[in-house]
Amino acid sequence: MKKVVTLVAASALPVVALAQTVDAIFSKIITLINYLTIIVVALSVLAFFWGLFKFITKAGEDKEEGRHIMIWGILALFVMVSVWGLVGVVGNTFGVQQGGAVNIPGIGGSYGGVNTGGTGVSGGVNVTGGINIPIR
Repeated sequence: MKKVVTLVAASALPVVALAQTVDAIFSKIITLINYLTIIVVALSVLAFFWGLFKFITKAGEDKEEGRHIMIWGILALFVMVSVWGLVGVVGNTFGVQQGGAVNIPGIGGSYGGVNTGGTGVSGGVNVTGGINIPIR
């Protein structure tokens, strides 16, 4: 368990050291997932063709191994494309757009004459002490 925690901490160290934003981290994770998706789809297509090759080369012999490899390759490809399509349908149904930046809300306004930043929407609530909390 200690080795796993050490490995996770060591792999997260470059992200912390470079002081990346949450958007940059999510962007890199999404890019990694996109690359892995392409690799897994390519592997399933290669598995299908490998099974086809084994099926053809064993002309009169036992063709079961090649047929099983082809079936698993097609099944894996079907599952991946189906999940991909399902995510698209659910996203379109609920109006969730894919890609883009994540809007992280913050508290804007001023306190004691110092601007605290944030997204700042006109018409905030002035609280005792001078904090301006924007209303969304």
